[in-house]
Amino acid sequence: MKGSLVRGATTDDARLLHSVKPLRRTIFNRVFAAIYAPAILTLLYYHAKNAHLLSYPSLILCNPCPFILRPCSCIHVDPYKEPPIGVVNTALAVMAYDYPAEKISVYVSDDGGSALTLFAFMEAAKFATHWLPFCKKNNILERSPEAYFGSNHPCTSESEKIKMIYESMKVKVEHVLERGTVGDQYITSDQEREAFNKWSSNFTRQDHPAVIQVLVDASKDKDVDGYLMPNLIYISREKNKSSPHHFKAGALNALLRVSGSMTNAPIVLALDCDFRSNDPRTPLRVLCYLCDPATPPDLAFVQFPQLFQGINKSDIYNAEYKRLFQINMLGFDGVSGPNYIGTGCFFRRRSFFGCPTSLISPEIPELAPDYVVDKPIQSQSILSLAHRVASCDYENQTSWGSKIGLRYGSLVEDYYTGFRLHCEGWKSVFCNPERPAFFGDVPTSLIDALNQQKRWAVGLLEVAFSKYSPATYGVRRMGPLMGLGYAQVAFWPIWSIPITTYAFLPQLALLNKVYIFPKVSEPWFFLYAFLFLGAYGQDYIDFILAGGSVQRWWSDQRFWIARGLTSYFFGSIEFFLGCLGISASGFTVTSKAVDAEQSKRYDQGDLRVWGAFPHVRLPNVGSHNQSDRIFTRAR
Repeated sequence: MKGSLVRGATTDDARLLHSVKPLRRTIFNRVFAAIYAPAILTLLYYHAKNAHLLSYPSLILCNPCPFILRPCSCIHVDPYKEPPIGVVNTALAVMAYDYPAEKISVYVSDDGGSALTLFAFMEAAKFATHWLPFCKKNNILERSPEAYFGSNHPCTSESEKIKMIYESMKVKVEHVLERGTVGDQYITSDQEREAFNKWSSNFTRQDHPAVIQVLVDASKDKDVDGYLMPNLIYISREKNKSSPHHFKAGALNALLRVSGSMTNAPIVLALDCDFRSNDPRTPLRVLCYLCDPATPPDLAFVQFPQLFQGINKSDIYNAEYKRLFQINMLGFDGVSGPNYIGTGCFFRRRSFFGCPTSLISPEIPELAPDYVVDKPIQSQSILSLAHRVASCDYENQTSWGSKIGLRYGSLVEDYYTGFRLHCEGWKSVFCNPERPAFFGDVPTSLIDALNQQKRWAVGLLEVAFSKYSPATYGVRRMGPLMGLGYAQVAFWPIWSIPITTYAFLPQLALLNKVYIFPKVSEPWFFLYAFLFLGAYGQDYIDFILAGGSVQRWWSDQRFWIARGLTSYFFGSIEFFLGCLGISASGFTVTSKAVDAEQSKRYDQGDLRVWGAFPHVRLPNVGSHNQSDRIFTRAR
């Protein structure tokens, strides 16, 4: 077992690009593991000796132990669930990076194929001519307009002018969104009209041609101060009901091919539409790893943690996912590196084309990671190739999705792709700077929080029970530490079985005077007490050391039970029904639209259980426990 690592990157000292040092609690983690493992084996012996006792409720004590070993593109789907103005803020913050404009290209993948989203970005391109020079001139850190104007920014005549321009753009976009169509009064040029003409009467989300629109050309488009701006390209890949589209992984692969055919930058940032940049120097931090001569050539990606703003004091829905996105990442970082978690990740383009020692050449040379694009992005040949690689049947008879690009086969394409890259021999780095690189939005309703987890549960089980299972294939290819670390996540939904058992069995046993745990007077009781206190004690310490609070730790424990009774349970059922050929619900988009009343309740910490049938299990379990307790006392 290895220890935990803390990595640091500096953009100021040219002599030292990044450093690595073990966490001081590494020795404690190793000693604790050496003591705790025999205790678990002793517990298994006890249950084998007393086979009539149910082992699930006691083994559940082991779960809270986290994985302690050694510790640019924007994606958009639905303009109503993911409001375009939020996606616009994501793109503008990336365009405003402290990095040469001619070396930045922002590709917006609109998998819903909405003219409303394209209109929003046409307006964003106009606003960018004012926003980008304002950011650079005033050296502001909050380069998302919504975040900047919502903060305590200095009020100057220039900032008020920029704010008025932004609010005007925002009102226009929201008005178009409310109407559901782009009126003629908003179309200001023949080029814009030609772009919107592609949305004919038979254009639908599931069946439409590819749409690729260059909104800002870095070779000629300038801001109000006369400086060139980064490329901004809108992409909506072709879709056809007769061709599989592979959800988000398919959209990212189409984006990877289109960006390769147009600019083919060696470094790619994957960023979800509900995440925004919080540090304009983030690209320089990434280069501290990728360009350091001491860094081995098998470094595939640099992953930043998923951090969120707007979480209430108690984090009632456990939206922070501190264990998954921060604590466990430190453990992975000490072995082969953290997993790809879907957003805030800088990739080497080369890592998508085979293992570090063997390049898998794509079907056409223009998509090779080392190909140099020597033509303008708006030339006829470049645009023709871009439309070709964005077609719905392009991947037929190719290695895309199996050996090249993001991997198909799971709804959690991020987890699966990161896992396969590590199995191929690639490494990764976890970068968690003092100033967060990215901030995301959190679900403010119980339904959204649990539905998101149900989709994750289905996707994780698709990996766990595939031929690439981390417990078998992963252990062979990556070694036991990384393999078991991935397996611990892949088999998460299976915890629905012991959690559901634990929610009902102890109360029923008490009601019927059946003892499933040792009595306090028995020696075996101390084993249970040690396992309980040890597991939860270490989990609590890790949570607090990662910057958590007691209230949020308690919410984390409580919501873990809620997920086990709902998301994991019904996700597992959906997966196994799918294995039997029974149709499942597929990919569900979590709503990012803001409901004022809902947000108010969330900020007040008001947890309400309502909505679809799966969520009714929560009050049912509570009622069952309460009634059993009352009946037992009365008897």
